[in-house]
Order: sequence, then C-alpha cells, then structure tokens
Amino acid sequence: MRSRNIVHASAWASLLMLIGSIRLPAIEEKPLSQDASTATPTASAPTAADAQKFVDEASGRLLQLGVEASRAEWVKSTYITDDTEILAAHADQKALDANVQYAKDATRFDGVNVSPGVGRELKILKLALTTATPSDPKEGEELTRLITSMEGAYGKGKYCPPGQPAGQEKCLDIEDITRIMASSRDPDQLLDVWRGWHAVSPPYRKDFVRYVELANKGARQLGFADNGAMWRSGYDMPPDDFAREVDRLWDQVRPLYLSLHAYVRWKLREKYGDRVPASGPIPADLLGNIWAQSWENVYPLVEPPASSRGYDLTQILKNRHTDYTQMVRYGEGFFTSLGFPPLPETFWQRSMLTKPADRDVVCHASAWHIDLDQDVRLKMCIDITAEDFNTVHHELGHNYYQLAYSHQPVLFRDGANDGFHEAIGDTIALSITPEYLVKLGLLDKAPDASGDIGLLLAKALEKVSFLPFGLMIDKWRWQVFSGEIPPDKYNQTWWAMRLKYQGVAPPVARSEADFDPGAKYHVAANVPYMRYFLADILQFQFHRSLAQAAGCPAGTPLHRCSIYGNAEAGKRLRAMLAMGKSEPWPDALEAMTGQRQMDATAILDYFAPLKKWLDQQNQGHPVGWGTMNNE
Repeated sequence: MRSRNIVHASAWASLLMLIGSIRLPAIEEKPLSQDASTATPTASAPTAADAQKFVDEASGRLLQLGVEASRAEWVKSTYITDDTEILAAHADQKALDANVQYAKDATRFDGVNVSPGVGRELKILKLALTTATPSDPKEGEELTRLITSMEGAYGKGKYCPPGQPAGQEKCLDIEDITRIMASSRDPDQLLDVWRGWHAVSPPYRKDFVRYVELANKGARQLGFADNGAMWRSGYDMPPDDFAREVDRLWDQVRPLYLSLHAYVRWKLREKYGDRVPASGPIPADLLGNIWAQSWENVYPLVEPPASSRGYDLTQILKNRHTDYTQMVRYGEGFFTSLGFPPLPETFWQRSMLTKPADRDVVCHASAWHIDLDQDVRLKMCIDITAEDFNTVHHELGHNYYQLAYSHQPVLFRDGANDGFHEAIGDTIALSITPEYLVKLGLLDKAPDASGDIGLLLAKALEKVSFLPFGLMIDKWRWQVFSGEIPPDKYNQTWWAMRLKYQGVAPPVARSEADFDPGAKYHVAANVPYMRYFLADILQFQFHRSLAQAAGCPAGTPLHRCSIYGNAEAGKRLRAMLAMGKSEPWPDALEAMTGQRQMDATAILDYFAPLKKWLDQQNQGHPVGWGTMNNE
C-alpha cells in the first residue's frame, strides 16, 4: 500500500503543506522584513488596486523563495549530508516565514471589493496555513515549540520489550513495529508491540492540550471559529457544509464497508478464535497495521480459494530484462497515448530513478515540480516489480498534473483541492488492467474477469477499509478544536468514534492516562488527514467518468476498464488538470465528470462483483458490530 503521506513535491504545494505542521516561525505584529512582506500598514483603507499589487508581489516573492527551497530540498533528498540538511532547513525557513507573514497580511483586504481572481488568491494565501500562530510573539514561539516537540517525540519513539538480557536490549522503532504488524501471525506478539507503540504518546498529551488552545487562538485571529473550521474552509464551501458533505459520502459507501468488515471478522475468527468476537468490533491489533487503518496485510488470512490472477507481472518484467528507464517510459507512454506531450528532456536529465551506489538518498517515491514551470522530476529507487510499475504510473500522474497547470498564476498552481492531486495519481493506476498490459505486449491474452475476486478483495482491503479511518481522524480533531471533545475525554471519544465508524476496538482496556490519537504521526505533527479520504473517493469517480468517456465496451466490469490510448478520455483529463486551483473544485470536478458533487457510488460500481461475493460468503454470519447504530 502507498503510504498516506506527501507524495508530490513542488515549490508551492509541498511547502504550504509544511507550514505549521513542522516548525512555525513566531509571528510579530510588524512585517518580518521589507522583502518578506510588502503590505506595510497605511493610513488609508486598502483598495482593490492595493489588493492586486499585494497578490502580485506576494506571488513573485513566494515563487522565488519556493524555488530556492525546492532546489535545496531536492539536493538534501538526493545527497544526504549534514550540510545539505542545514542548507535546506535555512531555505525552508525563509520561505515559511514569508508564507506565514503573507497569510497574516492578506487579512487586511477582508471586505475589500476585489475581482474574483484576486479574491481567490487572497483566500488561498490565508488558507495556506495548517496552523496560524497567535500574534503574541511568546505564544507564537510556544506553539512552534510544541509542534516541533510533539513531532520529534513521535519520530524518536521506540518500544523496548521487557525481559531482554542485559546488554542485549533491542528497542523497536515504528518501522520495526510496522514490519511485525504486517507479517506476524502470533497474537501475543501483535498485542505486545501494539501496546508498546501506544505507550509512546502519553508523554506529550499535555502538550497537545496546549497546542489546541494556541492553534485555536491563532485561527480566531484570522477570523475563523477555531482551527478545525480553518481546515474545513479550504474546500470552497462553508465549514459546516463540508462536514456534512463528507458524512454524505461515507453514508454512500458504508454498506460495502460493512460487508467487508463482516467477512474479515469471521475469517480472522477462524485464525484467532475467541480473540475476535463473532458479532462485535475487530481488535485493532489483528488487522495487520499498527493503526488498523488499512487491512491489506491480512490478505493471506482472508484470501478466497483459487484467486490467482493468472500472471505475475513482476516476473514478466524481469523476463523481458526491463530496466528502470523503461519502467518510466511505460508510464510516459500511458500519458502520450491520451494526447499529452512527452516529458521534458530535463525530466530525464535531472530525475533520480535508481539508488546511487555512492551516497545516501531518500528512496521514498515522490514527484517534484521544482520551478513551478517545466522542471518536473521523479525521485524514486525503482525496483523491477509490479508494485513499482504501478507507482511509476501514479507518480507521473502528479508530474503531468503539475505540467498541465504550470501556465496558471502562481497561487493557482496546485490541485483543485488537497484530495485531487493524490486522486489523479491513483486514477491512472486504476487503468493498469490486464487489457492494458496486453496492449503493451506484456501479456498475450487477458485472463477471464470471472477470476478477479482475489484482485478486488486485495484492493478493497487497501482502499475500502481505509475510508472510515480517513474520515474519523479529522472528525475527531474538528471536535477537539471546537471544544465538543474536552481534554478529559480525548481517549474515550477517540475509541468511541473508531467503534462507530470502523467497528474496531482496542485490544486492551484504555483510559485517559493513554493518548492513543497521538500514536498516529499526523496527530502528533499537526498534519490534516481529510485529503486522503477525499482522494480515495475521487479516484474512483474520476476513473468511472473517464472509462465512460473512453467508451469502455458494454458488459466490461469497471475494474477491467482502462483509458489507455483514448483521445476523448485524454481530452477530459487534460481540461481538468489545466485548471489547477484557479476555480472552485466543483468546477474542476464538473470539467472531468459532468458532476458538481463528489460521488462515492463509483466505489460501489467498481467493487460490485466483490460486494455480491462478500454477501454470499457472509450468509450465516452477523453483519455490523451490534453495540453502535451501524445497521
């Protein structure tokens, strides 16, 4: 499964995502410096012309600083040394200081009658902040310190199992625990490491309480009800309307999740016995993931009989002596078949496609937009595997999105909302079907679709199982920021919401001495999470629409449709990508799908054969978990 983390990087988008989520500079009432802010106070009320001048100058300055920071970050990621880390941190800090100051200064133009374009640019500047530091310098410094401290404590977190021989102690970090959770079938070991990791976060529970207080104060100074309302304001609708919108989407897909949950529960009960209740929630330590956020690692325990797809793409690629450049050429060819231009020559000159032998690098795959123009790059240590074949297509989806909107004004060079970019990459990956592989000459003949239940189940364990977690993690934080969940009920309500949405329960009793939300990186590091829920919804909606535009043959299951080589699908895709963030996201959605609402029924269409199969398998087994209203 792809990690739920930043997977595209640019001089603009990635830096804005970092603001407030890693290290916020303290903000003073006065501008940081003349070159970091041009909106110095004047005696007269600001005018529309002043607003236009402000966004023009802000765009130019942020572009300059963003490109400098992006280049420094690229070097840091591809040449890891103490010096490159220091240089990147310095460049990042300059860009972040300016971003925060411009966000504050943009509020000067609240109420000024400006053009729609300028109004949107001002809004983007204000909403770029993940957290706005209070204007009081001491409180700003405190909030910065709290966020940095919580993220640092999470990153340094380790579990040291007791009872080890003296001098031979081995402590487990999050990567070690992740591997154990994914591969172990020993329930005692799984419970042990689950408890061990969840002991990392209680020490910074008190810091989190204070962080909430200060983050809310900063958001209110920008005119928002609280920090959660500020997060929800970035979706071109009133914050409360957005909250209702995600609930509507969840209600659409919930029946499929209930069927999947019921099937996985009784299959795990076959393996683990009474540790898994027949009709209650599934223990969180038995789902193959430290947070039980996705379940693909338990596939071997729930795999249907005779589920082989009939081919091994990894072996096919290796038999053909495919190299890493050809892997990327396959991805480029997907886009050129839709009418997109070839990748710029600089992409091939400047990308990092394999792990260098002479230095340390960050191998995690990511797509970069260095100059917000034509300098796009892929950073990846490609292995010749089916997984990396999919990943290349996914990452190039980001690169082609970046190229498509590079003509837009600087502040519009981003996805239509924060779920769109990730959704585009996954939409492309959904077109990697057996039929597509036949067209590439990698398969002689596509296997019959009747044997696809295993493939659909594996994808559902990744995508469908994630949806309620992707929803509830920010719903919990929204209620924390609003005060609906007070500090003395943080943990209680966390598990109540996980029960309500996921049908998942802690494997051992929990109390308010614990701080289980903080055992998730995005909570400790102040990173919003709703983008991942939206991306999982949007990618299937995009795929269905593009498959229809491509004239997928009648009777072909949606999961077997590929848009490869179809000009009409390419035309729709290019039209949406070119809009960037210049218009509200419903306009971008309409340009591709003809719909102005996000629609989770595409997930039901995609997994329709699986849903029918699951319901057959679940006959005689309870569905739901009884203790909550989940009928």
